[in-house]
Parts: sequence; structure tokens; C-alpha cells
Amino acid sequence: MGSNHTLISKGTRIVGDVHFSGELNVEGQLVGNIVADSNAELLISQSGRVEGQIQAPKVIVRGLVQGDIRCTKHLELGATAVVNGNVFYTLIEMVKGSQVNGSLVFVNEAESKKKAAG
Repeated sequence: MGSNHTLISKGTRIVGDVHFSGELNVEGQLVGNIVADSNAELLISQSGRVEGQIQAPKVIVRGLVQGDIRCTKHLELGATAVVNGNVFYTLIEMVKGSQVNGSLVFVNEAESKKKAAG
């Protein structure tokens, strides 16, 4: 993982797509798509809200996501997570209380890498 640490703090609202490397911590609101590089980690805290598509290798959700999540390595849905969209995952961890209002679709790592390359 890179040494870049980005925080979208509580009370902050960003409109537009975000491309990042390293770590992105969303405590505020982001309206737009999130795209991460191959070693990045996204954390959506309990107060965090994302309205858009997410594409990242490692995603931890404790807040609200309105849109699809495409996670190529590890997805963790905490007890307060709500996802209103489809979830494409390679490895998923769901804590009791988390919600997915959409489909859960397993994608093996080889397919995931092929699509990313191509």
C-alpha cells in the first residue's frame, strides 16, 4: 500500500469522480465514482456516504453506498454498512447487521485481473 492518506472529513461534500492511490477515508459525502489503483484501500466510515460506483481492491464499508461496488481483493461490510447496489467481490466479509440491497456476485481473481488489464 502506498504512503498516500486522504481524508474526506465529516461535514465535507465532494461532487465529482475521485481517482486515488494509497488510502482514502470517507467520513463525509462523496457524489461521484471512486476508482483506486491496484494497491489501494478505501474506508467508508459510519458517517460516510458515497453516491456512485466504487472500483477498488480493498474496501471497508461502515456507512452508506448508493451504487455498485467492484472489489478485486477483499471487501468488508461492517455492522452499520448499507449498500444499495450490486456487489462484485473476490473475498467478502459481512458482519451481522450489514445490508446489501442488490445482488452479490462472486468474481474470481483471475477474471478480475483479466478485466483490469483489458
